[in-house]
Amino acid sequence: SDTERFGLPGWPDRIELTRSQVPELIRLEQEDEFTKMLERVEEAEERNSGLIVNSFYELEPGYADHYRKVLLKKEWHIGPVSLCNKNNEDKARRGKEAAIDDHECLKWLDSKNPNSVVYVCFGTNSSFSGSQLLETALALEASGQEFIWVVRKPKNEEEDAWLPEEFEKRIEEKGLVIRGWAPQVLILDDKSVGGFVTHCGWNSALEGISAGLPMVTWPIFAKQFDNEKLITDVLRTGVGVGAQRWVRLAGDFIKREQIEKAVKEIMVGERSEEMSSRAKAP
Repeated sequence: SDTERFGLPGWPDRIELTRSQVPELIRLEQEDEFTKMLERVEEAEERNSGLIVNSFYELEPGYADHYRKVLLKKEWHIGPVSLCNKNNEDKARRGKEAAIDDHECLKWLDSKNPNSVVYVCFGTNSSFSGSQLLETALALEASGQEFIWVVRKPKNEEEDAWLPEEFEKRIEEKGLVIRGWAPQVLILDDKSVGGFVTHCGWNSALEGISAGLPMVTWPIFAKQFDNEKLITDVLRTGVGVGAQRWVRLAGDFIKREQIEKAVKEIMVGERSEEMSSRAKAP
C-alpha cells in the first residue's frame, strides 16, 4: 500500500519511507517533463567520472563512502557553498533581490532575544493553497513563538485573502511576514534565530545545518523526503511535521495542530535543548 513503510536496502542507516514518499519517476510508469528531466540527470551522472557535491564529508561520511563503493565514482565535497558569503551584505545579496530591506530585517531581529525566533520558508518552487497558508498562519500564531514567515501567495487569489482577519496586526510584535524572496542565509545566521521550518530542499537543509539550527521538516517533492530522514533520523536535529505524500506543487494538507506541535517541539519542547545542542555540535 502507499502508506506501508519499507527499509531502503544497503543504505548505511536504517531509513524507512512509504511508497507515497518515493519520487514519481520510480513509483509511476507515466512520463512528463519533470520525470524526463530527472532521467536526463541520471543519464548524465552515469556518463561522468564523479560528482562535485555541495556538502561536506563529515556530515554524511557513510553515504559518501557508499556512493564511491557502490557506483565506483569519485566525489568532491566543496560545501557548504553558502559559507562563501562572509559578510552581511554578501548574505543579503545572495540569490534574487529580497522583498525586504536587509537593514529592516536585521533591526527586527536585533529586537529579539537569542534563539527565540523560528524562521519559516518553503523555497522558491513550493506553492501552497490558500487554505494551507491560512492553517500555517493560525498555527504560528497559536504556537506563541516569535517568527519570520516567508510566503508566496497562492495563484489566482486576491492579495492577502488567505491571511486570517487582522492577522498581521495581532502578531506585529511577534511575527514578520515577508512576501517574496528573503535574505535566508542572513536570517539563519542571526543569533536571535533558534529554529527553522523547511521544505527540506538540499540548499535550505544544508544552510540550516550550517547555521546549527534544529528544524521542523516539511518535505513536499523530489528528494526532500530523503533529506528529511537525514535531519530527523540520522542527525536527530529535527522533527517532522507529518507530511506523508510526494506531491509536486502543494503537498499534503497539514493541520494547524501538527504545525503548532512541531514548532513548539523544536523551540520549547522537552527535546528542544537536546536537538539544539546536537545541531550546534562541531
